[in-house]
Amino acid sequence: MSDTTRLFFFGTLRDPQLLEIVAGKPVETTEAWISGFETRIVGTEGFPILVPATEDSIVKGVLVEVGPEVLERISFYEVGFELQTISVATEDGFTETQIFAPSHDTWEPREIWSFENWKTSTAPLTRAAIEEFMRLFGSRSPEKADRFYDQMETRAASKLRAQAEPSPDRFSPTMVAAPVSVAKTYQPYSEYFSVLEHDLSFPRFDGTASQVVRRASFMGGDAVTILPFDPKAGTVLMVRQFRHGPFSRGDTNPWCVEPVAGRIDAGETPEQAAHREMLEETGLEVANLIEIARYYPSPGAYSEFLYSYVAEADLSSMDGTFGGVAGEAEDILSHVLTLEEALSLIPSGAINTAPLIPSLQWLAANRDRFASAD
Repeated sequence: MSDTTRLFFFGTLRDPQLLEIVAGKPVETTEAWISGFETRIVGTEGFPILVPATEDSIVKGVLVEVGPEVLERISFYEVGFELQTISVATEDGFTETQIFAPSHDTWEPREIWSFENWKTSTAPLTRAAIEEFMRLFGSRSPEKADRFYDQMETRAASKLRAQAEPSPDRFSPTMVAAPVSVAKTYQPYSEYFSVLEHDLSFPRFDGTASQVVRRASFMGGDAVTILPFDPKAGTVLMVRQFRHGPFSRGDTNPWCVEPVAGRIDAGETPEQAAHREMLEETGLEVANLIEIARYYPSPGAYSEFLYSYVAEADLSSMDGTFGGVAGEAEDILSHVLTLEEALSLIPSGAINTAPLIPSLQWLAANRDRFASAD
């Protein structure tokens, strides 16, 4: 009796790079196809399922032969699906195989799903997100891992953004990440945030390699911050809300004063995220959005990368208003102060959050870039 399982992939696992990530090693594939079906999108992530169609409809795919360990990994990836037996065609004729089909009938098929369109649009994001998803294999159930897949996509989008726009190097000697040697990767925690640990060796400035050391980072997606400014009144809007970080530290006043801020969702630009967060937290639509800096607020322990803005807005009726997304348990109070009043609160520590401090200081030095009252 064979200890291998033959599978037919017609969706994202036709991609050899994604299949290797899921399987944990390269997998040999053979071209195959099935007639009388088409692929339709279902689910919030837009993944494909087979739907009966006309007899001349053909769905292309690949056949693989995998052992129990790889099958277990693929089953972890195929959360919400179960194996069914079908017959597919190959160059050598028809063969019986298995596919992963929905384990329930609650998904409503929508538009046609195209493998080629997926490869040129969302494939890089999917690969990067599934790298994190598969690191949870063996440590939690696929259903629990899937609950936070949208957060994994947010972190994956940050990774792709970092690769596309690496930090400029204007210093000598030039240093790049390529020679960093990773011996082992751990991910002990992954929910709204995650923790990523590496055993690694990095290049030293003298040209030698460091010893193997363990380093850990708190992983969050890229984020935006926005400081609204009313040039006619000379006022700024800051938001105040409960923050778990100061509470965990033991601060008896964990209600922090900050700029408007939030994560950049997968598929969003930083500018789109800035406009969305302004609406969610304050109800304001802003004009003249000016980027003031891009930076890591705490690179020794945190992956977060910030895009900070100052935005022009009418703040005349905003003091004391409430905002936030109720479904996320946000409770946000807006405070409107003159720029001078806000700056005066920095030395006392009443304003003590980054990036509010540099945003206020940038505005003090650049307020002439905004139109003032006649």
